[in-house]
Parts: sequence; C-alpha cells; structure tokens
Amino acid sequence: MREATVTPLLPHNDLIEAQRVLNLEADALRQLAQNLNESFEYTIDLLIKTHGRVILSGIGKSGHIANKIASTFSSTGTPAFFVHPSEASHGDLGMITPADILIILSLSGDTAELSDMINYAKRFNIPLIAMTRKLDSVLAKAALYTLLLPPSPEACPMGLAPTTSTTLMLALGDALAVALLKRKGFSERDFKKLHPGGRLGHKLLQVQDIMRSYEELPLVLPNTPMSDALVIMTEKGFGCIGVLDNAKKLIGIVTDGDLRRHMSPSLLSQYVAEIMTPSPKTIFASSFAAEALGFMNRSSITNLFVLEESSQALVGLLRLHDCLREGIA
Repeated sequence: MREATVTPLLPHNDLIEAQRVLNLEADALRQLAQNLNESFEYTIDLLIKTHGRVILSGIGKSGHIANKIASTFSSTGTPAFFVHPSEASHGDLGMITPADILIILSLSGDTAELSDMINYAKRFNIPLIAMTRKLDSVLAKAALYTLLLPPSPEACPMGLAPTTSTTLMLALGDALAVALLKRKGFSERDFKKLHPGGRLGHKLLQVQDIMRSYEELPLVLPNTPMSDALVIMTEKGFGCIGVLDNAKKLIGIVTDGDLRRHMSPSLLSQYVAEIMTPSPKTIFASSFAAEALGFMNRSSITNLFVLEESSQALVGLLRLHDCLREGIA
C-alpha cells in the first residue's frame, strides 16, 4: 500500500507583511504632513466662514472615507453629511445649497460618476474642495482649493486595492476636523452636548447632571442645637449637614467624622457652630463629574456641596456614591 505523504507547511511571513504595510503607510503620512501647504489653511478659512453645511462625497472606497469624515465634522461642531454621487445624479443634488461647501474625494480626480456633482457646484457657485492625487485632473481643475495627496504606492502587493490612499484621505480629514475645532474654540462641554450617550457621554457628565438638588439638602443654621441637627442628618441620609448663615451662604459642614471627633455626653446640648468644620470643600455645578470624583478621592471625602459659579450660591450636593452609580471612574 502506498503511504500518504504530508507536504510541510511553509512558514508564514504575516508579521513581516503587516510591518511592510504599516511602515509604507506611515511613510506616506509623514510625506503628506510635510507637503501640506496654504491650500489647507485656505480650506479651514472657508469652512470657518460658511453659514451652511459641509457636504462630503466620493465613490467606492473614497466614498466610505468621505462618509466617515462627514461624521467626524458633525461630532466636532461642524454640520456635515455625505451625499452619494450616484444618488446625487438622481435627485439628491437638491440636498446641496449655495450656502454649503462641497468636499469631494477621488484619488484620480477623473471619476465619471462625479461629473454631475462637479457641474452642479460650478453652475450654482458652490465652493468646491478637492482631495485628490492629480493636480491636473477634472476635479482639481474645477476646485477652488485642492488638498493634494502625495504619490505614495498602495500597500496592496498588486498596487490596486485602495489602502495607502484611503489612509491618507482619512488622516487628512481628521486633520481638517481637528484644526477646525481648535480654530472654533470647540470645548469639552461643546463635545458633551453632541455625545450624550454611551461611555463617552458618562465621561463628560457634569456635576449638575447627577447632583442632589437644593431642595433635598440637609441644611441648618449655626445656632441650631445638635439634637435637632442630628434628626435632620438622619432623615436625609447623606451622612452630612450643610451649615448656612442668614444670607444662605454655605459656611460649614458637619460630617460623621465631626460627630466622632466631638463625641461626648454634652454633644446633644451643643450648637452646630461648635461642631462644624468651617469653609467646607465645594465644587462648581458646571465642573465635570469625573473631575469632582478625583477631587473627592484626593481629599478623602465622600460629599461635595455644589455652588453655582457666577453667584457662588449653593445649588446642590454631590456624593461619591452618585458618581459610582453613573459608572464614572
């Protein structure tokens, strides 16, 4: 009987190939960064001044990248959306107005499916930005400004699949979005308004979003007998009492720790002013909850009274437990 032979598997060079791809694309990105010119700055100037939306478009893989760039713009304070060139030729050109700016991505710049959109932009004087590799292409010639991609080879061994080129487009879109948000002064608080959900939304929660309101707070005057104050402290269940002066300004706090330090047979006959810790630690309602949590951890406390920043008025109480309940860590 003839024995079966087993052909040994050739060693794979997957890691070597992956490193080649990544190094090739990294080199292309460095070349892109070095070759940026005034067209990038002019584009940012144009985007800043527009009163409309930013319309992104492209066909194939360039279209997928354009869609992502539109999403990044929108999430960082610049209204933007993607229009597919083929759909545009069948009615979606009506989504683009003269107040908008059009950014079209095309490696060759001579893609036939883009012609209707380019002609529409020229007809209605809609500012057109090109992102392409060919400065002498139809797209670049029609554009007000051209964001030129370097002539870097695709990472595909056949040089056909869009790889390096789409990486460059994506990175250039990120560069536009970030430069634009910095120019606009787009802040973390602005970011939070557009990202209320998920883990990111929790990270950007403000103290005022999760604090206990003023009406819920255990509050007393400094001349309140401790016998009465303890009843209020027990009823509210926060483990502390805020002490207000006659102008309702926070001047002190009584915590479980203060009670232990002053424990004696005369405790109930004393007044709050004799037991309280003056000038308690506070935080502003507009502060991020994560910031408040870090402050409480560093100060080894579990409660923070909350003030309104402009008036310094007492508006609430934040507990360590409230932060943990919201998944803030």
